[in-house]
Amino acid sequence: MTKAGQIRLTDTAVKALKCLPGKRECLVFDDRIPGFGVRVMASGVKTFLLQYQLGGRGGWRERYAIGRHMETRMADGAPVVVTAAWARAEAERARGLVRDGRSPNTARASAPKQRLYTFARLVDDWRAEALTRASPRYRDEAPASIRRFFPELLPRAASSLVRAQVREIVQAHAPDAPIGTRRAVSAARAAFNWALNERDLKAGANPFERLDRWTEESRQRVLTDAELGEAWRAALALAPPFGPFVQLLILTLQRRSELAGMRWDELAPDFSVWTLPARRAKNNEAHLVHLVEAAREVLRRLPRGAGSPLVFPATRSRIGARAAGGSAARPISGFSDAKERLLAQIRAERAQRRSLPLAETPAPDWRFHDLRRTGVTMMARLGISPGVADRILNHVEGRKATTIAEVYQRHQFLPEREAAMEIWAGHVLHVATADAPDAEAPRRG
Repeated sequence: MTKAGQIRLTDTAVKALKCLPGKRECLVFDDRIPGFGVRVMASGVKTFLLQYQLGGRGGWRERYAIGRHMETRMADGAPVVVTAAWARAEAERARGLVRDGRSPNTARASAPKQRLYTFARLVDDWRAEALTRASPRYRDEAPASIRRFFPELLPRAASSLVRAQVREIVQAHAPDAPIGTRRAVSAARAAFNWALNERDLKAGANPFERLDRWTEESRQRVLTDAELGEAWRAALALAPPFGPFVQLLILTLQRRSELAGMRWDELAPDFSVWTLPARRAKNNEAHLVHLVEAAREVLRRLPRGAGSPLVFPATRSRIGARAAGGSAARPISGFSDAKERLLAQIRAERAQRRSLPLAETPAPDWRFHDLRRTGVTMMARLGISPGVADRILNHVEGRKATTIAEVYQRHQFLPEREAAMEIWAGHVLHVATADAPDAEAPRRG
């Protein structure tokens, strides 16, 4: 057998490996974990393995077959895909047995058949027991972020997780989703710490500790007038419920999740005011939102069918097969898909306006949350005071006022807020109906 050197074994690297010409097979070892390698066959089959020595100097050599690259196999009583990260973690586990003088091959053959405490069960138990007093939003979002970022870990025994495996997954996600990655790691760290204390988990350490940290950089993206006009026109062209939803997102400047949960009984009979209850507000304080005529018109066009209390209820097609009426109490979701459809509409308009092929037309690079920053930035330009704009966005901190001045600052400016919303809506409709010029370069601020 030919040894073909040492490299960092990742899925991309392993996929590119080929057996040397004229050879039936060759071995390529990892540059970090001693003995961890992959056997590359002339046929294209690639199998991860661990080569080790038992009995100290003069002992005997063995090889532990970990599994074929990207095959699905059973491990710890559940199906797993043999990725490079999974094989690396398995190699680390097997090396631990070798250090204890045990053969991984023997340990595999004699392993007792029992129901394992998987990482998925750990996350479920953490949500059910440890998060009973957490906010409803965190209780739902934290476990969901763990499942979204670490799906390959869920069927694994919780005690078998190692930091090297977690780090490789995190490093793959971090460049594209630094904020989501950091939050998922934070939630997983908390869940694992809880299990170590409450479940007497037989694990050496929390595999989510001491990972590289990512700073949640504050975004500074502000849409130009031209881009704001594009967004409004694209929302008009987008089919319900997301078209009207984006229109109200622009006109109210409220948080996406809060608007998605809007209920008919939170609205005044004439749709002039929306009162966001404290239990749904991010800062746990009730918030009053003035609705301009354009927003009221959007609401009048929305159906109030199926007896749903929600203005934007989920459709059955989005939540799958459920009991009758099950969709009525769930707000819409799928915002990423909706945003992609919205941005595709904007891109198509740009291509038509510039007489360019669609493939050569730049795509917008903003997010829904950037609309709030755009609103508060443009309000300053329109002469609206920062204090009024902050209250429109409900940026008041969720704490009790302690002085008369604080009481005044926190509970006045309702007429000013109403006037500001009229000015903002007028600006939106103006830039949307103007001769749509080419979008300027994105402004930062």
